Amino acid sequence: METIAIPAINFTAVMPETILSVFAMVLLLVNVFVPGKQKAYLGYLSLIGIVIAAVSVFNGWDAPQAIREGFNGAVLQDNFALFFKAIFLLSAALTILISDQYMEREGCNHGELYPLILLATAGMMLMASGTDLMVIFLGLEVLSVSLYVLAGFNRDNIRSNEAGLKYFLLGAFSTGFLLYGMALTYGSTGTTKIANIAAYVAQNGSVTANPMFLVGMLLMAVGFSFKIAAAPFHMWTPDVYEGAPTPMTAFMSAGPKAAGFAAFIRVLVFAFPMLKADWTSLLWILAVLTMTVGNIIALSQDNIKRMLAYSSIAHAGYALVGFAAGNAEGAAGILFYMLSYAFMNIGAFAIIVLIGKKGEANNNVADYAGLGFRRPVLALLMSIFLFSLAGIPPMVGFVGKFYLFSAAIKSGYIGLAIIGVLNSAASVYYYLRVMVFMYMKDPVEEFDWVKVTPAIALSLIISAAGVLIPGVVPSYLLQLAQKAVQF
Repeated sequence: METIAIPAINFTAVMPETILSVFAMVLLLVNVFVPGKQKAYLGYLSLIGIVIAAVSVFNGWDAPQAIREGFNGAVLQDNFALFFKAIFLLSAALTILISDQYMEREGCNHGELYPLILLATAGMMLMASGTDLMVIFLGLEVLSVSLYVLAGFNRDNIRSNEAGLKYFLLGAFSTGFLLYGMALTYGSTGTTKIANIAAYVAQNGSVTANPMFLVGMLLMAVGFSFKIAAAPFHMWTPDVYEGAPTPMTAFMSAGPKAAGFAAFIRVLVFAFPMLKADWTSLLWILAVLTMTVGNIIALSQDNIKRMLAYSSIAHAGYALVGFAAGNAEGAAGILFYMLSYAFMNIGAFAIIVLIGKKGEANNNVADYAGLGFRRPVLALLMSIFLFSLAGIPPMVGFVGKFYLFSAAIKSGYIGLAIIGVLNSAASVYYYLRVMVFMYMKDPVEEFDWVKVTPAIALSLIISAAGVLIPGVVPSYLLQLAQKAVQF
């Protein structure tokens, strides 16, 4: 009788994902027994799950190889993955903190919200940890299906329904590109393991001339470009960001973008090192196009959510500058920038949640007129987040951009760095435009409906600290980012 070999299963390598998945299923069960007006308690339970998962992440830092690798080498909980997992958990926690008041105001505070956020976060973690193309795809699908529902979560709002439908249709279309690229890569190399693909390419140099192999790499790049909202694959971003519930927009702008970069780096750097000259040239063009398109279109936006959507596209372009650099400094710069972006962007969206009215009203830039006089603390915090997004020192956004552009210069891409600096300078206009309305226009509203709950106050404090402290003393986080990319 033939014996079947069962591969060793190491759940330690996927412990954060397991914790979040278990908590998500428990929350779904608890939701059945929780009265409608007490759904906020589910948010607190989900935060407990995030804290426990965070403890698992911190305990895994610098763990031995035998503990980090699991499922026959299909997942790897190395420092690179753990750094990104910390970003995902931070994004999820801040999103939950700013969600309750908004969802209650909009009448869509359904208990399924929190399990979906946890499952989306677990999917992001699989994308960061995956060392097999199928695991990365599995993580992407868990993330995407959750985000489709979250984007259309406000079922009574037609724009939210439209956002969910558009994201689903375009997301499914882009997933086809990614999966077809993975299939072509498998057909060319005979494996889906990233390390084995790299070994096959190293031993069979002629495969790099195989059109099927090259098209596979290109199609995977298209799929990942969609997830990070890189131009010209950004068309879904403004409509989805505007129509989705504001806390979900904040979540989509930070966590999934970082997950896309994590998987993108993992695949290109590890699976296609022999083609580095080719994919860095491709990313050079992608970076210039992305940050230029994002900034130019953002200049004409009156809706602040659409403005931040195009700003998000531009920031993906800045991160691609570090990717195009193709060195350790560039990779570390992406990690640091994704963490910085989570703080400053979710902080800005928290202010939008507070200033907004039922039905997603009050989201135009002109609606912020006089905020500095009526609500000076909120206006100050919004200014801090916008200054950081613009890259003004001593905010963390400046440090992140400086590190990314320095990596490009070190690799000889001086022109790319100059284009990045010029784009960053152009972005100052539309960020300052919001501050002009807050401080230099007469108040139209009294902002008497604005109520800062303890949860939102905590999210604003964490976001502001994450923008200011690393902006002044960035060395610790930079060292962690550098250590995370020492593959």
